[in-house]
Amino acid sequence: MPNTRKTYTSESVCAGHPDKICDQISDAILDEALKKDKFSRVAVETLVTKNFIALAGEVTSKAKLNYKIIAGKVIRQLGYTNPKLKFTNKSPIIVKIHTQSPEIAVGVNKLGAGDQGMMYGFATDETKESMPLPIMLAHKLAMKIDELRETKRLPYLRPDGKTQITMSYENGKPVSVETVVIAVPHSEEVKLEQMKEDLYQQLIIKELTNYGLRIKRDQLIVNGTGVWHIGGPASDTGVTGRKIIVDSYGSFAHVGGGAFSGKDPTKVDRSGAYAARFLAKNIVAAGLAKKCEVRLAYFIGAKKPVMQEVETFGTAKKSEKIIKSFMKKILDTSLSGILEGLNLRRPIYFKTAVYGHFGRDGFPWEKIIL
Repeated sequence: MPNTRKTYTSESVCAGHPDKICDQISDAILDEALKKDKFSRVAVETLVTKNFIALAGEVTSKAKLNYKIIAGKVIRQLGYTNPKLKFTNKSPIIVKIHTQSPEIAVGVNKLGAGDQGMMYGFATDETKESMPLPIMLAHKLAMKIDELRETKRLPYLRPDGKTQITMSYENGKPVSVETVVIAVPHSEEVKLEQMKEDLYQQLIIKELTNYGLRIKRDQLIVNGTGVWHIGGPASDTGVTGRKIIVDSYGSFAHVGGGAFSGKDPTKVDRSGAYAARFLAKNIVAAGLAKKCEVRLAYFIGAKKPVMQEVETFGTAKKSEKIIKSFMKKILDTSLSGILEGLNLRRPIYFKTAVYGHFGRDGFPWEKIIL
């Protein structure tokens, strides 16, 4: 077989990125509702821009929520307290939230899906997290950039930031990093050259070494335009649900199109994607395939999926019949089966809203059934 070499790129964003501010506010509202009423129905969108926040959507719950306080707390935690950034926890907040449409509620009340659409779950054996290596590296770098700022090891960094990894694969396996791209705002007193060297020494070398990888300095691109001092919503408007590829598998799997954050688990955009990931990860963990994608689809009010398929990309160790039987055994993919099987009616969603929804311990869809 001839040697095949391809490159794949994946990106992630820091917690202070405008879109991720929105995801975290929306999921903070969801968690607060679920803390007080596990049957809360939530579909909340957040928009942030220069000195302004808007909250809109539907919440049906016994919980009494102060949306402005919830949003302000998230913004403060993310480090947006300096007026110089032209966006802080004191920025004006407009709230336009009402209750769920009764026409949608009819189906959900009968334990049917709260939306239509298709969802995909993916897993591969190339990392211990059962995730593609480029997206895992991109998330690790974004997480560590935030850590360097929050711990003041690099105190000149400001909230916001993005990472991007391009890797070479040979015969389907990752072999080397070609390019690392980092964008992060910083104080005016620090030169770009100093920040690039600090990031190379304290971030790139350490994180890539953990995976047995390394790059030269000229393979690292930092702030491509040369200057970035003011980040966040003053520079780029953010909206909930715009980082779908970041939230999932990078450039390695199909995407259903529905975002996750701000939606309670009766919305199959979210719970269906989690169920598909759970199934795919367990298929790989059980040694049934080295790579796996699970496909689900629903309509509003559907009690069971109208599509449940599996693709193993020629890596299956067992027949498709055995794999599908395994899937049915470990999880009922009706809405009620997913809610109960993964125990989703609880406040676990805020932590999903940054560094990806998959590949991190602590979430029920990441659990391996032994």
